[in-house]
Amino acid sequence: MASANVGNLTKKLADAYFTGTFKFLLVSSLPSESDLDTFDFRNDVTNEVAASGSYATGGATVTCTVGAYDATNNRTPVTFGNPAAFTAATISAVGGWIYKSIGSAATDELVAFVDFGGTKTSTADTFTVTLSTPLYINR
Repeated sequence: MASANVGNLTKKLADAYFTGTFKFLLVSSLPSESDLDTFDFRNDVTNEVAASGSYATGGATVTCTVGAYDATNNRTPVTFGNPAAFTAATISAVGGWIYKSIGSAATDELVAFVDFGGTKTSTADTFTVTLSTPLYINR
C-alpha cells in the first residue's frame, strides 16, 4: 500500500483554515492557468471591476460553511453563501475571486476563482451572484 493521509485530515484542515471573514470580488477578465498557479494574495488581482452602486472595491462578505467529511469520495465540502445583491450598480464581470480577508490586499489570501461562464452585466440595476457549487478539499 502507498502512503496516504487519513481521510478526516481534509475535515481537520478545512475546519482550521475556513474561519474568519471571507469575501467575493468581481473581475472583468478570466485568470490564466498560470495565474491560478501563482496568484496567492488579493494584490495579484489587477482586474477588479470598478466600484459602482452598492459594489465597493474589495467586494462583499460571504459566509463559509465546512461540511461533513465524505468518506465515499474522500473529500470535505466547503460552501460559500451568496454575497448580497449589488444594487444600483453598473457592472460587467466574467467571474470573481473568493478570498480570506486578513487585513490588506497584500495579506488577503485568495481561495478560489468562480467563472460565470460568460459576461454578466447590469446597468444602474441589481447585480446578483449565485455561488452554488461547493469547493472540495480532497484527500
